[in-house]
Amino acid sequence: MKRTSALRAAAAALLLTVGLGAAQAVPASAVPTATPPAASAGLLDAMRQDLGLDARQAEERLAAERAAARVESEARKTAGGAYGGAWFDSGTGRLVVALTDRDEEAGVRALGADTRLVRHSAAALDRAKARLDAAPAPAGVAGWHVDPRSNSVVVTVVRAERNRPAVRAFVDRARAAGPVTVAETATAPRTYAAGTVGGDPYYTGNVRCSIGFSVHGGFVTAGHCGGAGAAVRGWDGSAMGTFQGSSFPGNDYAYVSIHSGWWTVPVVLGWGVIPDRLVRGSAEAPVGASICRSGSTTKWHCGTVLAKNETVNYSQGAVHQMTKTSVCAEGGDSGGAFISGDQAQGVTSGGWGNCSSGGETWFQPVNEILTRYGLTLHTA
Repeated sequence: MKRTSALRAAAAALLLTVGLGAAQAVPASAVPTATPPAASAGLLDAMRQDLGLDARQAEERLAAERAAARVESEARKTAGGAYGGAWFDSGTGRLVVALTDRDEEAGVRALGADTRLVRHSAAALDRAKARLDAAPAPAGVAGWHVDPRSNSVVVTVVRAERNRPAVRAFVDRARAAGPVTVAETATAPRTYAAGTVGGDPYYTGNVRCSIGFSVHGGFVTAGHCGGAGAAVRGWDGSAMGTFQGSSFPGNDYAYVSIHSGWWTVPVVLGWGVIPDRLVRGSAEAPVGASICRSGSTTKWHCGTVLAKNETVNYSQGAVHQMTKTSVCAEGGDSGGAFISGDQAQGVTSGGWGNCSSGGETWFQPVNEILTRYGLTLHTA
């Protein structure tokens, strides 16, 4: 690939500086053991703008979130069948673990987490959600997910359509399947593909989308951006690669292999808002953690993880196992990277709102994509 922009030159220089030309493959599940580098001034500025944190608060939060991600994995094992889910409490800076059995509290607290007793286990809530996933939903239902904080399955309906018979029937069916909380949204979710415009995109047909994360041999992105076999052009209009696999709806992920003349790098673009971010792994951030997104339309924005394993009901059909965030996005951002610290999280799928008035955006978790196509994340 011929990189001519100052931004791409800076990214290449960054890679040479840290000696990543000979970087070796690291399993997708790898978690860095070395002390992570301090957050850049640009990242702290983005967290100040989007989360209202000063530099000290942002540094402390990032450190607390890294610790919470480690604790969550151990807490799930310790609690076993009593595990009811977990979330990061930004007020206390600690992970909260829901439990159905008081006898498991001491063991989980010993790991450094707070606990909350609940009625339903995470497994029971997942089964209730799976029953909803088995049937189509009407257009007035925006989506549904397991919410550990309310210990229920949250069904989100479009406010203007909440009283439609089909929507009410779906909610009644959801309540019969298990514990349900009904939430409302002003606008139905939509995908973020866009017609061809300028910027730093990739193109397929007349659609512009954004690259997610580099894998060895290509990159991952959103499935609604192109079908298997579709040709891909790069930011400069030259032949870049081919969609080797794509799934949408049901899922929203794809794998693009790249041609000779292009190469992969473990970098997420900061677009001049922050320095480009190195990708060091794909450890999953908990609900409540801060997260940022890079896309070719709205560049760099941050927010928090709101929910996991949500089913999003687009007009084209439902997409499962999505993660909801408070980060904004717009057309053309589809496929772009969600990252927490230096850990890859997922690729942008869709949402509602925009980056002027705000909104919510969903991403397809990256580890699922890597597993589906047998890919290895390119890491620093």
